[in-house]
Amino acid sequence: MNTTFWFSVEKLILLIVGVFVMPKIFNALGAVDIGKLKLAESVLGMFSPLFFLGLSAVCIREIVVNPKESQRIIATAFFMRFVAWLIFLVGFISYLFLADNKSLLSIYSVLVFGYLFKLTDVFEYYLLAKKRAKLIFVGKVLSLLCVVSLQYYGIKQHLDVLYFAQIIVLDFLLQGIFYFIVLRAKNEINFKYWKFSKKLGVSLFVMALPLIVSEALVMVYIGIDEVVLKYFHDDHANGVFASVQFLVIGLCWTIGFAVINALYPSLAESFHFNKGYYYKKNGQLLFFMVLLGLGIAVFYMVFGNYILDNYFSEQYQDGKTALLVFCWAPLFVFIGMLYEKHLLTTNRLKHNIYRFALGCLSNLLLCCVLVPRYNVTGAAVAVLTSHFITNIGYVAFDKNTRKDIKNLLRVQ
Repeated sequence: MNTTFWFSVEKLILLIVGVFVMPKIFNALGAVDIGKLKLAESVLGMFSPLFFLGLSAVCIREIVVNPKESQRIIATAFFMRFVAWLIFLVGFISYLFLADNKSLLSIYSVLVFGYLFKLTDVFEYYLLAKKRAKLIFVGKVLSLLCVVSLQYYGIKQHLDVLYFAQIIVLDFLLQGIFYFIVLRAKNEINFKYWKFSKKLGVSLFVMALPLIVSEALVMVYIGIDEVVLKYFHDDHANGVFASVQFLVIGLCWTIGFAVINALYPSLAESFHFNKGYYYKKNGQLLFFMVLLGLGIAVFYMVFGNYILDNYFSEQYQDGKTALLVFCWAPLFVFIGMLYEKHLLTTNRLKHNIYRFALGCLSNLLLCCVLVPRYNVTGAAVAVLTSHFITNIGYVAFDKNTRKDIKNLLRVQ
């Protein structure tokens, strides 16, 4: 509960800041430039699993189970991700020089360089595993204050999209510096013990491989809508869809994600020591996630049009119907997030690959059918339908999960 409290407060602060600042950025840049920035983020996001290597959840679980190996685990994860970033960098340098679209060259370059600072995520793995969410909260809030100040300055000075891309990178850097200073001051990082372990690295990679594949499918799954919208329409359509995604994902979706991530170390611990308690916790969390998803949907059904009318400029009004459709997505996604953590805990991650492959294929097919005719609304319908197939349809057909559902009901 302590961990969940700090994560929830952080997301509440992000929510408040997002409500007052982000619409101003959307309006200042306009739908076309926002569309370009979001397209660049989506394209890079499709390749980001090759950088993150699926190590987050695996490292947290391993630190929880083997706390004495913490230093070796985060050191090995850091070196593995640094090598992955070098490969990532070489690949995108090759792409950027071969691509015809020079207008996105500078944005791509800034964002790719920013991934170097994301290497410091390994410190966050450690803090999460140790249930030190308060330190993560302080780091993110301090970074947020700096970022929001610079964003506000950019809005007032009418600065271009490249400036706001650079602020995204600065956010990564500031958080990493904070984690490093705190852990170093507390003597919880000692570089003389930071030695790469080939055996551990291979073990972590093998355990994370299903996550790498499933996360790659997720990023293609998420990014395919922007690519299809750009292909059949233009950057303006992407900008409008980005406003819908911001309201649902940026403001609300992350709340459920934060709560589930905050509680995961405790869930993993319970599974190894008290399975009855593990299923009880999962049942309670599932009930809360369903209520949260329904609350988000009802909120946007009632206030969605008002928000777009009063906080966004006229060029984003085409997103009204799409918002009424897409606002139901968190209900399905929260259930899927909890299911994914259960698969990780029970070492059945191959099911993640199957369900996201199904979701990715269904989303692509639906986008190709619906987007040419219905534009942004078609993209919202495609994503929502694919989320239902991925997070509800597949779970219902997984026989092992049906047994787990009986266990959940038994302990209620």
